[in-house]
Amino acid sequence: MLIKQKYYNVINNELTTTSKTRHNINPATTKPNAEVPVSTQEDVDRAVAAARAAFKPWSKVPLEERGQKLRDYADAIESYTDDFAKLLTSEQGKPIAQSVQEIGMATTWLRAFSKMPLPQDIVEDSEDRQVINRYTPLGVAAGIVPWNYPILLMIGKVSPALYTGNTIIIKPSPYTPYCNLKLAELGMQIFPPGVLQALSGEEDLGPMFTTHPDIDKISFTGSTATGKKVMAASAQTLKRVTLELGGNDPAIICDDADIEAIIPKIAIVSFLCTSQICMMIKRIYVHSKIYSKFVEAFCNHVKANFKVGPGTDPENFIGPVQNSMQYEKVKDMYAQIAKQGWKTAMGGEMPDEDTSKGYYFQPTVIDNPPDDSRIVTEEPFGPILPILKWEDEDEVIRRANDTKMGLGASVWSTDLERAARMAKELEAGSVWVNSHFEVAPGVPFGGHKWSGIGTEWGVNGLKSYCNSQSLWLKKKV
Repeated sequence: MLIKQKYYNVINNELTTTSKTRHNINPATTKPNAEVPVSTQEDVDRAVAAARAAFKPWSKVPLEERGQKLRDYADAIESYTDDFAKLLTSEQGKPIAQSVQEIGMATTWLRAFSKMPLPQDIVEDSEDRQVINRYTPLGVAAGIVPWNYPILLMIGKVSPALYTGNTIIIKPSPYTPYCNLKLAELGMQIFPPGVLQALSGEEDLGPMFTTHPDIDKISFTGSTATGKKVMAASAQTLKRVTLELGGNDPAIICDDADIEAIIPKIAIVSFLCTSQICMMIKRIYVHSKIYSKFVEAFCNHVKANFKVGPGTDPENFIGPVQNSMQYEKVKDMYAQIAKQGWKTAMGGEMPDEDTSKGYYFQPTVIDNPPDDSRIVTEEPFGPILPILKWEDEDEVIRRANDTKMGLGASVWSTDLERAARMAKELEAGSVWVNSHFEVAPGVPFGGHKWSGIGTEWGVNGLKSYCNSQSLWLKKKV
């Protein structure tokens, strides 16, 4: 299947193409990848009609059988791990080891959801009546997938949607359509027609989904700015929406932290995937007593261990920025170093103007910039990171919370009681003590404030693809 390097839409378990096609580029080389379809309103209408027709039969398939289909799908994906890893690296840019890890996470998510209990609560059970709170599938869902983790984040939408009895249509990012189309193609071997479909396209494809009257649910992962547009468009037909949006995650390092032990962990969750993950650490607040020692050790570790280059080289940890649009945004942030007079503890060089060799940046640390500087208030989505000093506990919590974003946050300390106390004051959907960016299929994931609405994954994620129904059963007539 994957050996055939041709890419199609999947509509009603048929491979289809379009009169107009386009291609993405390999961000490590800026050379073109293969052509993909550019879907039209007609394609969307056909896919939605197929999904609508498939919904009732699929929703009547017993939960256990739907779970088995997810496990079969996981086995099929796993059998193509090498193919998917190479394809993901060629379109996204991340190092091959990180691609393999992402595929492994996707199959783990499928298997975990396949056995997750969908609760049915007995609210009342008396001589007169029984009242049950149960959950029923919404209907046709659409998953709008971003370009940073296209395999995991597609599967993170497909798993709960199909398990709860919905059908789903996937819209890949225009920047990374290849793996998503092949995943849908592989799904043709597992799922009935119309249950899992995928359409690639350009920027106008998203609004065709969000305004379509026969789509019941939108699950969107992407920027806050686009998330607002998705929500506004979906409101026209009162679609259910789940929005997982941007972040500006703080990490607070206490004065008793074991620097030697935590530096490798913090470095990874600051620069993984070239820092192009919404839940990466974006701001590090270090207690003044250990600030200089921490900054020196952090920079030394990154220099020694995080080589920059193509993802096909197993020695590289930091690959290219994924696309030209993001490259220009990150380049502008690097340009602010000279314009704003920021002090660098490491890196800071502007990239080579010749991008024919890829969209690369050297990892950069900004040393204690002002709190109102762009590197602190904005999400760079590139390998540039501020480290800031703090002294007072209440003050650093205020500074960490001083953002419209609220996706993740962490506290690092050997005093677990202190760390837990501080963590509970942080305004974020996921808060960790002595770790960051830990996720699991059974744990709800979502943001506070402008970082999103609703949650994905876990039982909460299952419920987000369902209507709540109160069933009243009168025992005595």
